[in-house]
Amino acid sequence: MIFQSDTGSSASILDDDPWINVAGRLDDQFNALHHDAREQPELEELHRISVALYDSKSDHLRTFLESNIGPRPLERINDKLSNHPALVAVAQSGRPRIDNAIDPISHPHGSSQTKRLVQHGFRSRYVVRVHRDGVLYGFIFFNSRISNFFSEPVLSALTPFRRLIDVLVVSNITSQRGMLAAVRTALQVSQYRDEETAAHLDRMGHYAELIAQRIAAKRNLSDEYVEYVYQYAPLHDLGKVAIPDSVLLKPGKLTPDEFEIMKTHVAKGVELIDSMVRDHGLEALPYRDLLRNIVGYHHERFDGTGYPNGLLGITIPLEARIVAVADVFDALTSKRPYKDAWTNDAAMTFLREQAGRLWDPDCVEALLCDPSAIAGIQQRFRDPEMAVA
Repeated sequence: MIFQSDTGSSASILDDDPWINVAGRLDDQFNALHHDAREQPELEELHRISVALYDSKSDHLRTFLESNIGPRPLERINDKLSNHPALVAVAQSGRPRIDNAIDPISHPHGSSQTKRLVQHGFRSRYVVRVHRDGVLYGFIFFNSRISNFFSEPVLSALTPFRRLIDVLVVSNITSQRGMLAAVRTALQVSQYRDEETAAHLDRMGHYAELIAQRIAAKRNLSDEYVEYVYQYAPLHDLGKVAIPDSVLLKPGKLTPDEFEIMKTHVAKGVELIDSMVRDHGLEALPYRDLLRNIVGYHHERFDGTGYPNGLLGITIPLEARIVAVADVFDALTSKRPYKDAWTNDAAMTFLREQAGRLWDPDCVEALLCDPSAIAGIQQRFRDPEMAVA
C-alpha cells in the first residue's frame, strides 16, 4: 500500500528530490502578504517580516515564517524567551516595541540578532505579540532598512496586514495543536504498552529538528517546514496502539509472522491520522501530508529494503528520511530492557557505515556534524541510566 500525499510538492533543483516542498502553503501566503503590503506607498520600504512561535513548555522561541527583500539576515532562531528581556516586556504588557534607530552606535552591546540585522543594513523594527485568551503564541517582527520608518502613517497602513498575519498564524497553530492533542492522547496510551518513553519522543523530535534545519539551509526549505518536522516527528509510531500486546510487548525476537503483524503499525498509523482529521474536523491541518508521510514511510530504507513499500533513495519522502535517522540514533543510544545503550561514538560510527544503504547520507551527516548539539539534547531530556558519550 502506497500512501499518497494530499497536496503537491515541488522538486529541488539540487537533487531532483520529488518530496521537497520548497515553500509551504502558509509560507506562500505570508510572502504574498508581504508583497501586497509593499504595494502600499507607505509600506514600500518594509523589507522584512518574520514570525517566531513560543512554546510555553520549554520557554523557547523558534522562527516559523520569514519573508525578506534581499538576503536572509538571520539563521533560524531557537532560543529561550527569557534570554530576550525586550520581548518579555512585549509579551507581558501587550504593548508593541518600536525601535527606529537600530545602529551600531545606539546598540553597541545588542544581541547577536540585532547585530546581524545592523550588518544587513536594517535600521528600524516593530515587534508585536500574537496573543489570545491569555495564551502567548509568539511574535511578529517588521523591519526596514530606513531609519525612523515606523511612523504613525506607516503603522496605520500596516495595521490590516498585521491583523491578517495574526489571524493566519493563530488559525494554523490552533488547528495543529488540536490535532497534536488528539494524537498525543493516543500516544500516552501507547507509552504504557511500549518501551518508548516521553524523553525518547522529545529527543528524537529535537534530533529531527536539527537534521531538518541543516537540510533546509542547503535546499532552500522554509522555517515552516522545519517547524512541522519537529512537531510531527514524535508521532511516527502512532500505529503501535493497534498492535496486540502479545506482539508489541514480546521480550524476545519476533517470529516472521509476528513481525508481519508489527509491520502493520505503519498502515494503522496512517488510518488513525486520517480518522482523527475527519472526526475532529481538521481537514485544514497544516502540512497534513507531511504528518502522513512521517507515519507512513519512516521504516523505508535508502536501499529499498524497508517496508511497507520498499521505496528506494529519494523516492522516500524527505521528512520520513529525516525521522528515520533521528529515531534510530536515539534507539541506539537509549537503554532498553533487552539491550544496553550504545555510546554516542559507537552509534555515530554505525550510522556513517550504513549511510547510503539504510539511511539518507545527507540526513546522517546533518545530525552527526555537531556532537555538542546532540549531547545538549540528551542532557535536557534524560532517561534514567541513559549513556552520554
